[in-house]
Amino acid sequence: MTQDGPAEVVLTPERHTIDVIPDSARHGSPRSQFTLWFGANMQITAIVDGALAVIFGADALWAIIGLLIGNVAGGAVMSLHSAQGPKLGLPQMISSRAQFGVRGAVLPLLLAILMYLGFAATGTVLAGQAVAKVLHIDSPELGMAIFGVLTAFIAVTGYKLIHVVGRISTVVGIIGFTYLGIRLVSEYDIAAQLGAKGFDLPTFLLAVSLGASWQLTFGPYVADYSRYLPRSTSDRTTFWSTFAGTVLGSQWSMTFGALIAAVAGKSFMRDQVGFIGDLAGPAAVAILIYLVIVTGKLTVNVLNAYGGFMSILTTVTAFEGRSTISATARGLYIIGFTTTSTLIAIAASADFLGNFKNFVLALLMVFTPWSAINLIDYYLISRERFDIPALYDPRGRYGAWNVPALLCYGIGVAVQIPFLATKLYTGPLTDKLGGADISWIVGIMVTAALYYPVARRTANPPDRMIYPADFETSRA
Repeated sequence: MTQDGPAEVVLTPERHTIDVIPDSARHGSPRSQFTLWFGANMQITAIVDGALAVIFGADALWAIIGLLIGNVAGGAVMSLHSAQGPKLGLPQMISSRAQFGVRGAVLPLLLAILMYLGFAATGTVLAGQAVAKVLHIDSPELGMAIFGVLTAFIAVTGYKLIHVVGRISTVVGIIGFTYLGIRLVSEYDIAAQLGAKGFDLPTFLLAVSLGASWQLTFGPYVADYSRYLPRSTSDRTTFWSTFAGTVLGSQWSMTFGALIAAVAGKSFMRDQVGFIGDLAGPAAVAILIYLVIVTGKLTVNVLNAYGGFMSILTTVTAFEGRSTISATARGLYIIGFTTTSTLIAIAASADFLGNFKNFVLALLMVFTPWSAINLIDYYLISRERFDIPALYDPRGRYGAWNVPALLCYGIGVAVQIPFLATKLYTGPLTDKLGGADISWIVGIMVTAALYYPVARRTANPPDRMIYPADFETSRA
């Protein structure tokens, strides 16, 4: 029995990485999934995501409805990934080795790493501005650097501290966003903006895509934060705790963003952080709101740094056959990732809104096929039965490369190209649909239709869950 106090336990660096979590280290309840994902979504980048739908042409009311549909649809997929955590005790992308092969999973992993870098960088831009305002410094770049140091510290400490930060962010976010909502309603005629433009299908589908992409891009790392829950935890309880947290938190933030964009227009585009600070009112209150922004962004940025580290380690160990690394190496991986994302943020802070829109929609294209394959295999093919030792052995049950699954994945990405509607490229079929982007729907449907019959013929799942030989006797 440890004699450490609660603070010491939380601040003790995490020992496990991509290895399976033994029963002796399992703890917590599904409620932690609600607070983590609610807190991670009550933040300024989600506000910007909601604002984009209106800024790019949607009516505020229809944008809110479209965002809700996207959040519900994407949140359901994301939560199905979360429910895998207690059963497997593994990071999300390790489990994808069962579908793509131990080394074949590297392809979606590399895309996941780029995703984490992109979200960490875009989040750091806004958080750095808020840090600079709190500290009364003229350099947003210095604010970004300070924010990067905080991110690295929490990510290095690991799982327990991350969940504590999620709980803090939930409480702070509810208080701060409630206050800002009251201010927005009192300062602007919100009702006049609802339904003013009418329904427009392309911009409505853009709003749906923005909501769905926001949720689906959590998929590659969501189980990282449920894998310590006891194995006896109900799949259904984990699903609904995650779903409620992520959908309520994101929809609240995005609705707020859509309303701000409707009443503020270009002034919000020019300075998102500054606009919210001005909305807060008196200087002292504005400082508190900037702290709300920093807290929310810190929560999700830590998830990006932690998930990025897990993905890098999963990639490297696919060719080395290891499942653990030293504490020093762990820290260096996370610090390196955070430093890189901060440098990207400093270099790419201009034209943030346009770049972010195209970034999230591009990510949607590459991760919808991955989600379809992962979920079909886990729930319909393997039926929650994995050979966990084989996930670390290229010569084992899952092999090094699963070519049929990789081909299905590649086709699932490619088939979306004619339906894309981005700043850099517009597919030939998009114009025929009035500019509506339905690429992610096409990607899911085609990938599922291809992969399921292929997996039925080629997969070789075990007849029961197989854990490492020393699983029950491992220590935390």
